[in-house]
This record gives sequence, structure tokens and C-alpha cells, in this order.
Amino acid sequence: MYYTDTIAAIATAAGNSGIGIIRISGSDSIIIADKIIKSKTGRSIGLCDKDSHTISYGFVFDENVCIDEVLVFLYRAPKSYTAEDSVEISCHGGMYVLKRVLDTVIKNGARPAEPGEFTKRAFENGRIDLTQSEAVMDMISSENEFSRKNSIEQLRGSVKDMIISLRGKILDECAYIEAALDDPEHYDLDGYTSVLDKKITDMIKDADELIDSSKNARYLKEGINAAIIGRPNAGKSSLLNMLLGYERAIVTKEEGTTRDLIEEKISLDGIVLNLTDTAGIRSSDNEAERIGIKKARDIAKTSDLILAVLDGSEKLNENDIEILSSVSRERSLILINKNDIDNRITAEDIKKYSEADIISISSKTGDGFNELKDKIKEMFYTDKISDNKQIYLTNLRQLNSFINARDSLLLVKNAIENKMTEDVFTVDLMDAYEELGRIIGESTDDALADKIFKDFCMGK
Repeated sequence: MYYTDTIAAIATAAGNSGIGIIRISGSDSIIIADKIIKSKTGRSIGLCDKDSHTISYGFVFDENVCIDEVLVFLYRAPKSYTAEDSVEISCHGGMYVLKRVLDTVIKNGARPAEPGEFTKRAFENGRIDLTQSEAVMDMISSENEFSRKNSIEQLRGSVKDMIISLRGKILDECAYIEAALDDPEHYDLDGYTSVLDKKITDMIKDADELIDSSKNARYLKEGINAAIIGRPNAGKSSLLNMLLGYERAIVTKEEGTTRDLIEEKISLDGIVLNLTDTAGIRSSDNEAERIGIKKARDIAKTSDLILAVLDGSEKLNENDIEILSSVSRERSLILINKNDIDNRITAEDIKKYSEADIISISSKTGDGFNELKDKIKEMFYTDKISDNKQIYLTNLRQLNSFINARDSLLLVKNAIENKMTEDVFTVDLMDAYEELGRIIGESTDDALADKIFKDFCMGK
């Protein structure tokens, strides 16, 4: 795509830092930079005559007023981030100075860039695909080593290459079927269905393995959403404070002190836990507390992990039983708190109402913390997720499209098993091909692209 306008934005984070960068991209970017960047005496430094990938020294001038001393990085199309002529002006990092330089750039012919517009131009100009575009934002927002490594592999084209390869295999089969139907004298379909069946079976097997590992890998990238629930004074807020290592939540002997959601993040050996402490679940006449309890129940329904806290110093009551009956085995852990004092709850008591795993802890002494950490890692960090260069689809949009493609391949296999005619195969094969195209952006409408890029930060 050819753009006729030139865009500009501050490309570094807000705040007073040593260096800040103004990014300019578009057909007039070098001309605009040449207008405003001059020698100390106000003469042109000849940017328009410079080669690509060169650095020049000069001063930014707004008419006759010198604004800042800068370095200028020049990139000529197509060897730039956007595949357009681009300039990056390295200024002193004060926000006022950066805004002053940006205003001068805009005054001389550029327009303010929209969020993500530089990366959007890189995508639309064909320098990167949609998975690489999304990897840019993933890299910026990465919070652990796994997320960083996965983002850099996607930036290097790992997902794109895998998708292109799979689409090529699918297209080859569609082309052969169509050719055989149009020219049966030269293309023989005898025995073809058994050959196709094996190929589709292999594709489905590989797809299932990728989907399975990617679902777990997403937790490493985005973190595990964990809700701490329990009746009042079971020790939920104390557990939050213990996990965080400091007193984030107020803890008193009075019941019902937590009435709203308290959200914090911790890292367990590289796994991010997005913790939410909730109001104690019980019957209440207090309107504010009732709202908090409803929020607690709602957040528990959507969380990846539920940490159900019981007060081990007291027998189970009706509130405990309600909580236990509502938690599932697959995504819940039951924590018997206060094991530093007499324990009045047994595993047998709990198993009458729930089959979730049980861990004895003390949020006061920290006892049981390592067992809790290891159990969470066991639940979400499987052996299928390793430190090698295996491909993972941690982006939910990409994963959903890949699942849709896998489902279309399953329909092809079913059609083969039901001995349907070959022309039926191509319908589902092309559906799979189109879904895979959506992942890399070859079958993506403008509305989806706009939605993806508007979430980017300014200057990227």
C-alpha cells in the first residue's frame, strides 16, 4: 500500500529521561527533517543527499529558533521499520523538548501518527505479517522470560513460516483435486482418498499438539487469573499479603472488612499470578457487602484458578460448604489455613463436598507456600512447554483461528470416512486455508486490523 501522507510521533515513553526519539515515516519524512535540522550556524546538513542507514549530527530549528541538539538516523525505503522513507531524531529526553521538536516536525508537513500506525504501515506495506505485528506489542508488554522469548521467535517469523507451510500443503491438495476433476485423463484419483486421509491425519495430529501446548503457554504469557475466595475471616487477605510479601490488604478480627476486589500480581518462578482478593462469602444484610460478595462469585466463575481458603481452626459451616460445592477439581485448590494452631478440618470432611486438591497452609508463618507454588506450576506449567524454539500461539485471536482451521480439517477427515466425493473435500480444505490466512493477515478485513493496531502505544 502506498501512503501519500507523512506521520510523526514521540516513540519513547513519557517522562524525563536522558534521550527521547521522534519517529517520522512517509514519502516526505527526509525532506521535512532536512528543513528543520541544520548545522550550528543554521546551514543545511544535506540530509536529502545522505545514504540510508546513516547518522548525522545537527540542531533542530523552528524557523530561526534553535530548539535542541540532536542525532538523526536516516532510513530509505524499503529498508526501514515501515518500509517507507523514515527518520528518527534522537533528542534530549525532557517531555517539553520532545513535544517542541514534534510540533516543529508537524508544522513542516507531517501529521500526528495514530496509535500503532507505524507498525500498521509495516504490515500493510508487506514488511511483516499480522503475527509479527502482534508480537511487537507482546514484546513491549512481556513480563517474563518465556513471553519475551516467544515474542522474539514470532518477530523472527516462526508462526508465519509455519502457517505458510501448512497453507501450502492444503493448497496442493485442493489444486490436485480440482485438476483431477477437470482433467481426469491426466490426473488419477484412484486410491487418492487413502493418501489424503493420511496427510490430513498427520496435519490434525500436529495441530492438536500445537493447540494443547499453546493453551498452557498462554498462561505463561498473560499470567494465571487466580481468585482467592472463602468465608469472612478465613484468611484470604492474609494469604494475599503472604504471597505478595507485604501488607497490601487490611487484616483485622472484624468480619467483612474486604468488600471490593483487590488485584495484585506476583511471579512464581517466572509464572505471573494475577491475584484477586474477594469479599468473604456469606449471607449479609449490608448492601455494600452484598455487592462485594456478588463480585466475588462473578470473578470466581471466570478465573483460571480458584484458591478456596478455609479457616482450619473452626469446623466447616454452611458458607464453607457452599464454597466447596461450587469449586471444580480441574481449576481449584482448597487451602486449609491456620495450620499453626489446632486444626479442626480434615481432608475427609472436605472430600464430602469437593474433589479438588487440598493443601495445608499458614498465612501467618508461610508454611505450605512452597507446596502451593509447586502445585500451581504442576497445574499450568506442563512438560510440553519448554525453553526450546517450539512454536506457541499465545495470542487468543491466532489460537481461535487455528482451532477453526483444525476443525475444518476434521470435517475433511469425516468426509473421507463417509466416502463422500472429492469435490466435497475442497470446500472444507479451503475453509481451513482461509482460517489460517486470518492468522497472518492475508484474509483479514480492515476492521480487524484497525482493532488490533489501535491498542498499540503511540509512536509504535
